[in-house]
Amino acid sequence: MSSSRAQSFIHTVLQNSANPAPLSIVKPNGHGQAPVNIALSKYWGKRDAELNLPINGSVSISLPGLGTTTQISVFEGNEDWISLNGKTLPAGDKFAKRLSAFLGWFRKSSTTAFKVDTTNSVPTAAGLASSASGYAALVFALDDLFGWQLSKSQLSLLARFGSGSASRSVYDGFAIWHKGDSDNGLDSFAEEINVTWPEFTIGLVKVDTQEKSIGSTLGMQQTVETCDLYQSWPQQAERDIHNIHQAILNKDFTTLGKTAEHNALSMHATMIATWPPIVYWQPESVAAMHVVWQLRENGVEVYFTMDAGPNLKLILLDTDKQAVLNAFKEINRPIEFIQPFKG
Repeated sequence: MSSSRAQSFIHTVLQNSANPAPLSIVKPNGHGQAPVNIALSKYWGKRDAELNLPINGSVSISLPGLGTTTQISVFEGNEDWISLNGKTLPAGDKFAKRLSAFLGWFRKSSTTAFKVDTTNSVPTAAGLASSASGYAALVFALDDLFGWQLSKSQLSLLARFGSGSASRSVYDGFAIWHKGDSDNGLDSFAEEINVTWPEFTIGLVKVDTQEKSIGSTLGMQQTVETCDLYQSWPQQAERDIHNIHQAILNKDFTTLGKTAEHNALSMHATMIATWPPIVYWQPESVAAMHVVWQLRENGVEVYFTMDAGPNLKLILLDTDKQAVLNAFKEINRPIEFIQPFKG
């Protein structure tokens, strides 16, 4: 696909802007903030790399209090100034290059440069969804800077263009990302699932917060190109999306938990069957899985999900927090509990 299709995509989204000149700033600084989200049914594989269109949709839960805060402004220059967690990044830095490439679609001229100051409250590129919150926060900041006043679904489109999972981080609570069918990418966006579930709890089990050796984009590409098992993934993923969506609407915790765990293990199975194999798990990851399975054997209903990284995200109800905490203390593994719907 030529870049003209990507430019057409951006142009079409910005046609909905309240600013008649959408690349003209309306205030000195733009501010954006967005949460990380945990996919309960996973997105793995792209049908269109340039527009970041997924092979399958996904369902997620956002985690309040964890995410990204971004400030952005414009100055005359030939090179962006990008700071991550208080540290100015060189232009050749991988994170800075990716951010600048995305910002390139919003430059008024070749001498338009951006100053970006972004802070993550979770480790960057460690499989804890920092890119999701990062690009969602960046899009919110751009919307603020340029006065677009775009709807959440339109902001989701732009966030998806930067990072697929960011399409879901423009929302709090549960969200569903539609894979879409159109080649122009305008029907692939996330929407809120309007359900409040106060007892619903996520437990973060951090095994390794260092940057992962294989990024999600490269991992997806390798899996799609070399894994025979992947052929069955899109069909399973679409079934899982439907089942998890219905489980959320019905507050059917058992169906949600079982489907989410099986979905995550199936995604990782395709990675392991890729060549060269992609194995994000570490021995501590597997040990944590066994704790979860033993808890269920003992009558404690807890499940897990994992993104492209070694860290587990537990899915449980608040009544079981103490039992889960006690079990993980036995392997000296702390847990951070988050209840997305409790103030």
